[in-house]
Amino acid sequence: MSTIDERRRIASTGAYEPSANGVATRVFLQPIAAPSILGLFGFAAATFIVAANVAGWYGDHATTPLVLAPFAAVFGGIAQFMAGMWAYRARDAVATAMHGMWGSFWIAYGILNILLATHVLTAPTPWYHDQSFGFWFFALAVITGSGALAALAENVGLFSVLATLTTGSALLAGGLIYGSHGLVTAAGWVLVASAILAWYVATAMMLAFAGGRVVLPLGKYSKAANKPGGRPTHPIELEWAEPGVKMGQ
Repeated sequence: MSTIDERRRIASTGAYEPSANGVATRVFLQPIAAPSILGLFGFAAATFIVAANVAGWYGDHATTPLVLAPFAAVFGGIAQFMAGMWAYRARDAVATAMHGMWGSFWIAYGILNILLATHVLTAPTPWYHDQSFGFWFFALAVITGSGALAALAENVGLFSVLATLTTGSALLAGGLIYGSHGLVTAAGWVLVASAILAWYVATAMMLAFAGGRVVLPLGKYSKAANKPGGRPTHPIELEWAEPGVKMGQ
């Protein structure tokens, strides 16, 4: 048996591996589920309900955001931020940055609405002209754009989520900074599209992990990974140091 095969056997069974100097070592693996499933669902839900309100689909722009904020802060904020930290364990740099950043945003969004509800801060008039809030989205758009470029190396599905998110954030930044109701409304529609794409990607990942086969393609750079019914590509393993330890999701 080759050295690599032996290490794989030891990693899977947890058996002791005698070393050259007589000291036995043992390998313990701690596999985790793909954190981006939770992160993308949290992002999709929070973004959809808030962006639909921004686009004018329902509610008003005075009291409705106060009702949406707790859900957005917990599911889109805390849950997504935790997914980002678990993505750190999975060694997925893109997911760590994107979930960590947007999870932090949704937590801050919840805090902002608490300050507005308690009249610590005064709501802007009109609601779509808020330069300070607009610069939040300017920073988010720039960093998310970097994430979209990095996601091109992973799959088209994730890139589409981040690309539309970048576009929507940029439109929202411009609309809020310059007080353009049209730009803000357009941003709401684009962000709804990003939420729908995030739901699709998270669902595809969950179905692939549950069934062990591709159900919904994600646009990965492999024919087998994009063929419904095909098996996902094998995870990358560091055979020379950490057998069986998967990098990424």
